[in-house]
Amino acid sequence: MATRSDAPVLDTLAAMTIDSIEHCGMDEKTLITTRIAALVAMDAPAISYLAHISPAVKADFTVEQLQDVLVAIAPVVGTARVMSAAGHIAQAFGVAIAMLESEAEAMANAEAESRHKS
Repeated sequence: MATRSDAPVLDTLAAMTIDSIEHCGMDEKTLITTRIAALVAMDAPAISYLAHISPAVKADFTVEQLQDVLVAIAPVVGTARVMSAAGHIAQAFGVAIAMLESEAEAMANAEAESRHKS
């Protein structure tokens, strides 16, 4: 019997992603390239790109490589999809940066509080 999760949708998506990676013979960079191209082709929202930022960073995927993907697929998916993707990617980066800043601020506050108590 399955246990109930507080985040069943996210847990399911994470499990699907892990399963996909385990059954795929591609190296990390090729996998990220393929996934980004698929996200652009389907006009995915920013949250979908956000989910791929950490794996892309871990695979040493650069901004230049991201631009190359967009340039390479533009003739196939079209200008509108590429421009939409660029906006969604920018939103995802903005959210990721805000999350990191918030996390850094929380850590700094906790450290300051810890020092104050000592």
